[in-house]
Order: sequence, then structure tokens, then C-alpha cells
Amino acid sequence: MKNKFVRFLSKMALWFLGISVGLVLVFKFIPVFYTPLMLTRSIENKMEGKDMVCSHNWVPLDRISRNLQKAVIASEDGRFLTHHGFDFEAIQKAMENNEQGKKLKGGSTISQQTAKNVFLWQGRSYLRKGLEAYFTVLIELIWGKERIMEVYLNSIEMGDGVYGAQAACEYWYRKDASSLTKIQAAGIAAILPNPRKYKATNSSGYINRRKSRIVKHMGYVGKLEY
Repeated sequence: MKNKFVRFLSKMALWFLGISVGLVLVFKFIPVFYTPLMLTRSIENKMEGKDMVCSHNWVPLDRISRNLQKAVIASEDGRFLTHHGFDFEAIQKAMENNEQGKKLKGGSTISQQTAKNVFLWQGRSYLRKGLEAYFTVLIELIWGKERIMEVYLNSIEMGDGVYGAQAACEYWYRKDASSLTKIQAAGIAAILPNPRKYKATNSSGYINRRKSRIVKHMGYVGKLEY
């Protein structure tokens, strides 16, 4: 009985490995048109009686302003170009802040956020964090930084029902993702911690201060070499 159970677990592990690696390989070349978060939001809206349409238009990275690429690095993951999926210094700092009872902060990198958005569900659990780490390693190895940035900027939530750079630029600024100014890019990056609460335009004082800091930090990002 024990041997059968072990064989069953081994088969399940092999199936999971094959399917997960296969999905990562597929999405290295195929646009990610729909994510688990989009499905979750759609279900939530239906349960709340909201008739909201998901706005999402995939565009290649070379059609997304370098200003926006630098803005999300400056805002979300300053070591994105140099780490291998995990920023251990940021994780340590987040743990220290949380232990001191300060506002709960995470240490998730752009790579980790991408892995979560594309392959996993929302929420906090050891299982999900473990799978997030696993998929982060896979996309770092198989996709590389440029593809991670492309998928990230095309899949994250950038407004209520708004996903990806192109849809966000059309929604907030009525323009194409390729033509964002620094302050406009900073406006989108500034709302990422809670894009359904904050506004990239007609922003609160808090978001305007974040915009200013992000524009300043964009100057430290340097040349984008993926």
C-alpha cells in the first residue's frame, strides 16, 4: 500500500513538472491573453452585480515606452536587471519591518509578481508562495528578463478592470503605450500597489508624491539591457 502511494505521488510530481514546464515554454512565445486574476475579478464583479468588461490589449515590449519600463523597475523592483528572481535584501528588510509591527510589506520582485499573475491564484498561503518561487525560477531560466518584463507589463492590473500597459495608457491618458512621458509612466507605476483604489490622473497628494519619487528613481535605473 505504501509503495503504491509513493508511486502515485511520483507520477503526480512528474505530471506537474511536465505540465508546468510545458506552460512556461508555451508562454515564452505565445501572448498571455487571460490570467487567473482576470477570472477572479470577473467572478467578483458578477457576484457584486457589476457589468464590467475586462480591458486588455497585448502589445510587444518594443511598443511599450521605455519610460514605463523604467518606472515599474524604480517603483517595484530596483534590482530587477541584476537579481535572479529574488531580492533577498528586500525580503530581509520586509521581514524586519513586519516583525517590528510596521505596515505589512512584501519583498516580491517583478519576476515573482509575474509568476503569480500568470500561473497562480491570489491570496496568502505557504503552498502558493512555494509555487510562486518554483514558477519564478522557471521563468527566470526559460524566459529571461526581457520576456518577463513584456509579460509583466501586459498582464498586471493597472486600474479597475484594466490590465496591461496598452489598456492602461488608453484608459488613463487616451494615448498609445509607446508614447508615455516620464511623469505619465510614473503615474501608472505609482498606483500599482492598489490600482483599483488609486488614480493615475487627478491623483491624491499621496500618489502625486509617489510619482515624484518614482521619476527621481527612474534616473538611477540606467540603460535597459535585458
